[in-house]
Parts: sequence; C-alpha cells; structure tokens
Amino acid sequence: MLCVYQFKVVLRGISPMIWRRLLLRSDHTIADLHYAIQIAMGWTDAHLNRFHIHGKDYGVAHEGGLTFSDDPDGVSLAQFGFRLRERFLYEYDFYDGWQHDVRLEKVLPLNSKRLLPVCTGGQRLAPPEDCGGARAYMEAGDPRWRTWWDAIPREDLRLIAETVKRFLDPKGDRSVIEDRESLIAAVDRVKAHSDRRPDRIDRRAINQRLEQYARGERKWLFCESIG
Repeated sequence: MLCVYQFKVVLRGISPMIWRRLLLRSDHTIADLHYAIQIAMGWTDAHLNRFHIHGKDYGVAHEGGLTFSDDPDGVSLAQFGFRLRERFLYEYDFYDGWQHDVRLEKVLPLNSKRLLPVCTGGQRLAPPEDCGGARAYMEAGDPRWRTWWDAIPREDLRLIAETVKRFLDPKGDRSVIEDRESLIAAVDRVKAHSDRRPDRIDRRAINQRLEQYARGERKWLFCESIG
C-alpha cells in the first residue's frame, strides 16, 4: 500500500544546523531521493554521490565516476522496509565530503492530490560548493555573509532611523514623514535585503524546482542555484 515518507536531511559537521524536511512517496526511487536532496539543499549535482543503506551503496552514476550494481530508477524506497527514526547516509562530492544524515521521521497517508516530492521545512543555505568541506567552511566562515553585509542599504536604514527618532521626539521635525513614498520604498529595500540573508532558504523556489522535477521537466533543473 502506498504511503508517504517524511525524511529529515541534516548536513553533518555544520553549526548552526543546516537541514531540510522532505516528503516522498514510498514508490519513489533512490534516484528521486537523490534529486530531491540535491534540489532542496541547493546543490548542483555536479559531483559524485552515493547512499549507504543497510550495508550497501546506491546512487546516481556520473560519467567517469562510481557505478552501482542497482539501477537507481528501479529501486523504490519501500523496498528497504525502513523503520521509524532509522537513519542512513547520503554523500555528495567526495572531495569536499558533504555527508548528510537522512532520517525517517514519519510514515503518512498518501494524498493523491498532492504532488510529491515536496520540501516542508528547513533552515539555512547549504555551503558554497567546492569550498573545501565542512571543516574548511566552519573555519573560514560563509563568504556570502560578507557580500550580504557589504550590500546593506545603509542610507535607507539611516532614513528610517531618523524618521523614527523625529516621530518619537515631541520637539522633533516631523515634516520628513510627509514623504511617505520615499520612506515606504526605503522600508521595502531593507526588507528585501533582509530576505536575502545567507541563513534563509527560499522554500517556494525549492518547491517550484521539485514540482518541475516531479512533472518530468528536468532539462534546466540545475542551471541556477536556489538562494
């Protein structure tokens, strides 16, 4: 009987935790799980991969890389008979060595109207690819934070701060508040910049990619990163 598996995927060796929660059907395959993790984490599928489940390796082969005895499109998740809270390993990029703990959190009834896979939760972007792995990433920090800080709309923040100060000061000049359009535009720019923080994921964009994958529209799947 078909059901839905709720998996939590956690990237090892990183703090604060980087994680995603994914729903897949029990008849989805190892290949489906591979691509779902790639999309949800924001990886580009540019490197080798493998799952290690019940003492055996599975994966989606790349030209010139590892080969597997089983066709990943022919091995369904239901075949493994996963127990609740059972964990297994997913590795990506054997040079950087990104290791993901994949844990079965729940088994849910199937809703035939819901298109799967889907990402229902998560926190923080995955590290940039080819950055040297978890240890190098933790020691050097995320370079995207520097870019984010450099792009802070400081003039907009100054305008907002001055407006709030004058509004709260009974003796202050409140005439600046009359330029509401400029103030609203400044607030919008500050909010848009805040939404691009490196520790935030765009779950809507992730699920658009997952829907694209589920519908078989896979030609441009990894042409852009998800931020």
